[in-house]
Amino acid sequence: MIPTATFQFPEMATVHQRLYSAPTIDIPDAVTRALSTVSLAERTRPGGTVAVAVGSRGIDRLEEVVGRCIQGLRDHGLRPFLVPAMGSHGGGTSEGQKAILSHLGITEDRVGAPVHTNMETLSVGRVKDDVTLFCAKDAVEADHLVVINRVKPHTKFSAPIESGICKMLTIGLGKVDGATEFHRCAIRHGFGTIQEGAVAVVENGNFLLGLALIEDGHGQLAEVSAMSPEGLIAEESRLLQKASRWMGRIPVEPLDVLVVDMIGKNISGIGMDSNVTGRHRDVTGDFFTSPHVKRIFVRDLSPESDGNANGIGLADVTTRRLVNAMDVEKTYVNSIAAISPEKAAIPMHFDSDRQALEVCIRTAGLKDGRQARIVRIRDTKSLEHLIVSRALASDIENHPNLDVIGPWKTPGFDRKGNLPRFG
Repeated sequence: MIPTATFQFPEMATVHQRLYSAPTIDIPDAVTRALSTVSLAERTRPGGTVAVAVGSRGIDRLEEVVGRCIQGLRDHGLRPFLVPAMGSHGGGTSEGQKAILSHLGITEDRVGAPVHTNMETLSVGRVKDDVTLFCAKDAVEADHLVVINRVKPHTKFSAPIESGICKMLTIGLGKVDGATEFHRCAIRHGFGTIQEGAVAVVENGNFLLGLALIEDGHGQLAEVSAMSPEGLIAEESRLLQKASRWMGRIPVEPLDVLVVDMIGKNISGIGMDSNVTGRHRDVTGDFFTSPHVKRIFVRDLSPESDGNANGIGLADVTTRRLVNAMDVEKTYVNSIAAISPEKAAIPMHFDSDRQALEVCIRTAGLKDGRQARIVRIRDTKSLEHLIVSRALASDIENHPNLDVIGPWKTPGFDRKGNLPRFG
């Protein structure tokens, strides 16, 4: 048990961060206009089947995008159906992946197309001589393939192509087989194989188009673009640069402690985006970048993550309630397929937030807790409001996009020693 009776915590205040905010878009109009750029009438025949691949991330207004895409394909006389393209998520099972889509509002009743959740894959080629390309059997056997995904910086690496349509073609649609194969080969070849694999799938398959989505700094859908097979790489690379400029980040550094209220697969593939936390541990390479955090404390697991706590191993300290919320099997299946057992490792955990936060401050090398440089966030997608410690007051005052909007006061732990709900 960690003594807490006399420990002094720093005063904290709420800060508003001005992030890039895109104009609200009309989803039906945006999707319709995007589809019109790829000449569907010239590329398809009436009655053709279309596998529409959808992943597991909490993308803003995804249900609307998918529904309008389905309707647009029907308007061209096509017969679309949905295929989960989420690698090993959902415990690597048909039922688990269907449940994830349902949580996202992607069901036959809501978007107007049946959901095919068969986990069987077929080999559709090779890259680097020793990397097999796998793709969902349902997707391979359809006349056409459409992939819907958000384009954003990846949590593991930096390259012209990171997380987006190409990744879904090579990893997401590969189910457990494809996810395992590509992460395994990345240890030897790096993640450039994602781009090579996507090109090979496009050249040898039935890829019709990619519907690429990017979000603004508030996590709101800002742009919808259709990518043709011949323009896939150039367009995704362009959108990635834009998405990187727009995304929210923690604007002050270095930090003694980062408190993350919520992690989960709906937030990031590794629970909390390493582009925000600045920390990553992986067999393909570790990194420690801005905001250069000494200790990370994670408080809870999102209900939408359905027990998958992949990424918890990137935290130093957590709570017993988060550990109890873990579905160990789902977490392990995902982390093993991603060749990342370290991300499923359970860190030191305590019964209360007070204990956990004190341990973080004490082990950051600080004698006086009141001097700790702390930032608390809701999750790595929600960065408009931060709760910061008094030691960061001058950093906030000198930053053009930050304003203190609440009083400085010590954390108000409840009778169980837990912090109040964020905001």
